[in-house]
Amino acid sequence: MTAVTSDDQREQDAERSDIEKTADQSFIWGTRILAIAVAAVLLWIAIQVAIEAMPAIQEIGIEFLTQSTWDPVEDIYGILPAVYGTLVSSLIAILLAVPVGLACAIVLSENFLPISIRTPLVFLIELLAAIPSIVYGLWGIYVLIPFIEPLGDWLHNNLDWFPLFSTPYQGPGMLPAGIILSIMILPILTVIARDSLAALPTKLRWGSYGVGATRWRTIFSVLIPAAFSGIVGGIMLALGRALGETMAVTLVIGNSNDLNFSVLAPSVTISSLLASQFAEASGLQEDALFYAGLILFAITLVVNILAEIIVLRIKKY
Repeated sequence: MTAVTSDDQREQDAERSDIEKTADQSFIWGTRILAIAVAAVLLWIAIQVAIEAMPAIQEIGIEFLTQSTWDPVEDIYGILPAVYGTLVSSLIAILLAVPVGLACAIVLSENFLPISIRTPLVFLIELLAAIPSIVYGLWGIYVLIPFIEPLGDWLHNNLDWFPLFSTPYQGPGMLPAGIILSIMILPILTVIARDSLAALPTKLRWGSYGVGATRWRTIFSVLIPAAFSGIVGGIMLALGRALGETMAVTLVIGNSNDLNFSVLAPSVTISSLLASQFAEASGLQEDALFYAGLILFAITLVVNILAEIIVLRIKKY
């Protein structure tokens, strides 16, 4: 069987013209070069940022990650509050966006609605990705922050014993930033989850129906587990987007360099720290900002590596 297949392949190759063969080889080598170029650019960026951050790395060392003081006057720099703000705001965004995004993906992929309604809904969700981040930030300042004030007051009045709600609602802070990020990452999460569900073979659905499963049991016991690797990949991509968002977060988070565990208090992320201080920075402060950028680069890289590991492990089962 193998010999026959090999002979058939040779005959097919012989029938192809030299131009077609050259075009194929050119395409293969072109894609290889582009892939290597992408990796080279990524490595170049990391090396360049590391070189610029080296004076701060040598001067401050690992204490940069454990100190909570950012004082350009005294040349004391630490990004513990920024790291905390980056991780917590992104976590809030994921916790809010995942249920909504998965629900939207199910509704848009399982024919719950007529095509005349689904098509505009898909367009509107994808349109969210086209809105500039500065617009999200302005909307957060003038609409979102006043709108969620009753929620912030209720959380503090009833759950002030819990560290995350221990301070009064002050307007700009971690909670509005997390909500803004959840809206911004919703299109990525929804589109990837929808495509993953839509790409499943129809025999999975009909096979489940054939053994007596209901529609919802089919969705949650068959379809979602089958598309889980794609859904997880979408979640991780959305998380990477949330970790690096700058302008919208800068406008609504309050940009306070004090370490505060409450999500109702002003905070700061690494991205907002860079955006708010880089224009006026010089000397060790500028080096420290490059150091902070290197830390953010490492965090996003780790997130993407973990995403790839999770997806590969899920595909084995």
